[in-house]
Amino acid sequence: MSHVKAGGSAKNIHNNAGQRLGVKRFGGQKVRTGEVLVRQTGSSKVSGPGTFISRDYTIHAAIDGIVSFAKIRKSRFTGKTTPRTQVIVKEQTAPVK
Repeated sequence: MSHVKAGGSAKNIHNNAGQRLGVKRFGGQKVRTGEVLVRQTGSSKVSGPGTFISRDYTIHAAIDGIVSFAKIRKSRFTGKTTPRTQVIVKEQTAPVK
């Protein structure tokens, strides 16, 4: 009579850290070139003027300026449009003296 010894349980195998996703710089904040603005999986937010998107869909500031967000309609491959949030960095103008 063959049998297999007790295999034990695997209850403690899900101990991985969170990815720390989300918006890192909010509307109206000053940013410098290269700063991370949004960490995301997939392009739920799209990059606009003054920003660029990296391979893992992280949105960075391309210029120094002020962050703002805008609602846009993005066209999909099928022709259907979906709402998206666009991340924008506007160049800060010098104060008038």
